[in-house]
Amino acid sequence: MSLTKTDSLYQKSYFNRITELKEYAPEAFQTFFAFNDKALAEGELSVKLKELIAVAVAHITGCPYCIDLHVGNAKKNNADKEEVTEAIFVATALKAGSAVAHGVNALNAFDEEEKDELYKASYFNRLTEFGDIDADTFKAFAAFDHKSIKAGKLTEKEKELIAVASAHTTGCPYCIDLHTKNAKKTGSSLEEISEAIFVAAALKAGSAVAHSVNALNAFDES
Repeated sequence: MSLTKTDSLYQKSYFNRITELKEYAPEAFQTFFAFNDKALAEGELSVKLKELIAVAVAHITGCPYCIDLHVGNAKKNNADKEEVTEAIFVATALKAGSAVAHGVNALNAFDEEEKDELYKASYFNRLTEFGDIDADTFKAFAAFDHKSIKAGKLTEKEKELIAVASAHTTGCPYCIDLHTKNAKKTGSSLEEISEAIFVAAALKAGSAVAHSVNALNAFDES
C-alpha cells in the first residue's frame, strides 16, 4: 500500500515548504538564515570542515532534513565518504559519551551524596568507577571512544573540533570541558573553537526550523 501524505512524516520534498515561514514570520526567518549562512561560511575553518561538523551535529539532533542537506553540502565541498563517516562516529561517541559522563551524577545520587552542587569538574573523576562495576561494557565503550577521536582521514584537531561542537549539542558540561581543552592541545585557536560552536548552534536551532515543515503539513491537514 502506498503511503499517504499523512502516513509519511518525512519526505525530501516536504523541506521545500520551509520558505513558507518567511510569509508568517518574515523578520525571524530572515535573521535566522542570515545567522545560519554566516555560521557555515568560510572563516578560520573551511566550509568543508564546517559542513562535516554540521553532519555530525545533525546526527545528534536526529533531523533527517539536516542530515540530507549537509551530507550533500559536505560532498559538494570535497568531503569523501570516509570523512563523513568519521565525523558521524565522533558524534556517536559524544552522544554516547554524554550519557556515560552524566553517569557520575547518577553515582552521586545513588550514594546519596549530600551535595548541593550537581555539577563540579571533580565529579568527573568518578567515571572510572564504572570500570569496576561493569568492566567489560566500560572497556568496550572506552575503546570505541578512543578510536573515534584518533586521526584517520580527518586529523585529531579536526575531530576534536567536531567533538566540541557535538558536546555543545548534547549540553554535557564534562564533555565541553574535556574536548575544548583537547582541541586547544591539538592546535585549535579560540577563533576556530568559536566557529565550531556556532555551527553547532546553527544546526541545533536549524533542526527546529527544519521540522517546521511537518508543522505546516499538520496544520493544513487538521
